[in-house]
Amino acid sequence: MAIGILLALAGGMFVALQNTFNANVKKRVSIWSTTALVLGLGFIASFAAGLLSEGTALFRFTAEPWFWFSGLVGIGVVVCVTQGVQMLGPSSAISLVMVSQIFFGLMWDTLGWLGLQQVPFTWQSLIGVLMISGGVVLFQLGPSRSRKRAAFPAFRKGSAPAPSSRN
Repeated sequence: MAIGILLALAGGMFVALQNTFNANVKKRVSIWSTTALVLGLGFIASFAAGLLSEGTALFRFTAEPWFWFSGLVGIGVVVCVTQGVQMLGPSSAISLVMVSQIFFGLMWDTLGWLGLQQVPFTWQSLIGVLMISGGVVLFQLGPSRSRKRAAFPAFRKGSAPAPSSRN
């Protein structure tokens, strides 16, 4: 259980890191170039790691046909989250992604969709999703990005630090 928790926390860190990188790449190229780069490099790296760790067993994959297309869902993930991070900033966008994941995870578990074992709906789960959503709303209502920048002008892009009067 502890390893699962650590892996989930590391996964969350990787999602935030990757989407911050993606938003910075997208500033220089189109969203489609960014998506091709991200998914292409991911394919190459995971293919090589799979060959090294599993050998030819890598190609023995049996699943429902629609699961073979999950990489296409990855296009939606990269496109939507990358642009969300660029428009909202990493912490705001990722917090909204988190709420969405929790809500849809609860819904799919409860309904037993996508091959998942059906998990009974509980009011505690709904209250948990609502509390997390409330926390995200409070987070979103915090100081605006423009007020933060005004409070810390030295951190504005392209601004030079104020000259020091000390010699």
